[in-house]
Amino acid sequence: MSERTSGDAASGADDDVVVSERRALTNLAYRLLGSLTEAEDAVQEGYARWFSLGSTEQQEIVSPGAWLSTVVSRICFDQLGSARARRERYVGEWIPEPVPTRAEWNERSLATVAGDPADHITLDETVEMAFLVVLDSMTPAERVAFLLHDVFGFPFNDIATIVGRTPGACRQLASSARNRLASARRADAPRQQRAGIVREFRLAWQAKDLDALIRLLDPSVVATADGGGVATASPVPIEGQDQVAAFLVFLASMAGRLDLRERSVNGQPGLVAVDGDTVLAVYAFELNRERIHRIWAIRNPDKLRPWASR
Repeated sequence: MSERTSGDAASGADDDVVVSERRALTNLAYRLLGSLTEAEDAVQEGYARWFSLGSTEQQEIVSPGAWLSTVVSRICFDQLGSARARRERYVGEWIPEPVPTRAEWNERSLATVAGDPADHITLDETVEMAFLVVLDSMTPAERVAFLLHDVFGFPFNDIATIVGRTPGACRQLASSARNRLASARRADAPRQQRAGIVREFRLAWQAKDLDALIRLLDPSVVATADGGGVATASPVPIEGQDQVAAFLVFLASMAGRLDLRERSVNGQPGLVAVDGDTVLAVYAFELNRERIHRIWAIRNPDKLRPWASR
């Protein structure tokens, strides 16, 4: 699962070679921050620091890619600390920002790379919404240590300089993060089956079919909405198949007509609610075997803005 930036550019690399690291850096920053907007800002800041160096300083750096990945990781680590403070003041539930994509899915295939402008993000299991939500429950040090080591292949000695801990402490942080992920993991349905279940869910929701929705929902299903205090959304998660199904039917009745598009959301079958050219919500799902166990509804307009042209 290692994606560490290659960093194989020669000493004194030209600007084109350095800029070619952007995709790897954006992949790194998005997984660390859970926000494409913030990830792009972090990468931009990393490049600003590189280009602020004198030519002699740049030539002394053997691996510009490794240097940039370390700098961007430090920027993200600092941002995670301030983000936790901001989220304590966030109105309602906070859900990671989904990667915008124009890709439609069907039971046979799903896109693996997001469409422009998010074409730098590789959509694999490490950006699935369920994975990002667990990452968001970790401390900044846990998240950074785990992702840098297990996903991007950083040695613990390098991670220690980024998070300000000893290599041994970083090893323990990564182990703790692995345990969190293992305890949250569900017995998911095969990929093609997931697409079929989400399609059945769409049809049942549009038909306001309460019984069909209940059959598709796990008894312990949880639906969480992120309105950011701007869009209408339940301030607390709704739990239980009867309660979630009834709430979905209520929403459909209020809307009159639900225009739901089948779209890949972070590499998995998802739905996008639209009204003409306006994106109202993006829905991501986690399945427990053959039923939907988690529903995440992103309604915060700031998080939906990148989806406007999809």
